[in-house]
Amino acid sequence: MTTAGSLVDVPGTKVGHAHDPRAWTGCTVIVWEKGALCSVDVRGSAPGTRETDLLDPTCLVDRVHAICLSGGSGFGLDAATGVAAYLEERGIGADVGYGIVPIVPAAVLFDLSVGDPKVRPDKAMGYAAASRATDTPVQEGNVGAGCGASVGKIGGFAKAMKSGLGSASVRLPGGLVIGAVVAVNALGEVRDPATREVLAGPLNADGRLEDSHELLIRKPFSFTEVPKGTNTTLAVVASNANLTKAELKKVAEMTHDGFARTIYPVHTMYDGDAVFAASTGGVDASVDVIGAVSAQVVAEAIARAVRLAEGGGGLLSHRDLKNVRQGDGIKL
Repeated sequence: MTTAGSLVDVPGTKVGHAHDPRAWTGCTVIVWEKGALCSVDVRGSAPGTRETDLLDPTCLVDRVHAICLSGGSGFGLDAATGVAAYLEERGIGADVGYGIVPIVPAAVLFDLSVGDPKVRPDKAMGYAAASRATDTPVQEGNVGAGCGASVGKIGGFAKAMKSGLGSASVRLPGGLVIGAVVAVNALGEVRDPATREVLAGPLNADGRLEDSHELLIRKPFSFTEVPKGTNTTLAVVASNANLTKAELKKVAEMTHDGFARTIYPVHTMYDGDAVFAASTGGVDASVDVIGAVSAQVVAEAIARAVRLAEGGGGLLSHRDLKNVRQGDGIKL
């Protein structure tokens, strides 16, 4: 299966970014003007979320109008308020009889260790990201929620590498489209899902990649150099399949397999990993097919987030290491 394209290939889906490149933080907003069925599965043990309880299949609300992924740790949840304000102005949301209420679940990652920790995504930035949402190919790398993202912090932040945001999609027979966008900010290293090559991870004093497995077993009881909750990988996967809210919950669960194929270790006490699964409808398809393929698309999006990130905020990127291997003189 070849993945190409981006999340906006799913009919009815728009994506917008806003970020502060000097402060190294930002947010990404996925918009469905006509609404999309949605559920979520949170696996990391340090999550920061808004309106995720309503995505449980037993809850009343079944459609969302946007999802906001943001940096800024808990402060970044404020960005979703700006998204809701933008949608309300345009009459997009649930008609509750007394007005329009946009349903905007959100999740945040920790990027305060990169750039200026006093600058965080806020209402204005969320509004800006929503206003920029289009169906043109998703920008990737140091953009939106991935602006200040980093990976490889299992050995401490001093050994970390720059990561970012990636997107991918696949078209299957019968008109089925599955796409994903992922902001990658993991404690662990990131590997190519096909070759298992380590793309980014903890660096030693010589600028070479360390073995995350060795670091893990070397200190099996604690990572005292890693502050709690300073990571988190966030994904939104969507399709145009006809799925129920309960089936989307299963898709979100299965999609985490894509995390496990690319990030090691994953779903730790220091990560707040979450997957939102959405559907705009139109094509009949098996929930097992959607879940299995979603995991593959997310894995590719994670790899793209690392490959397309540029060094910054005091951190080297995969591109930097690749240039070193090619001998262009970059010094570590």
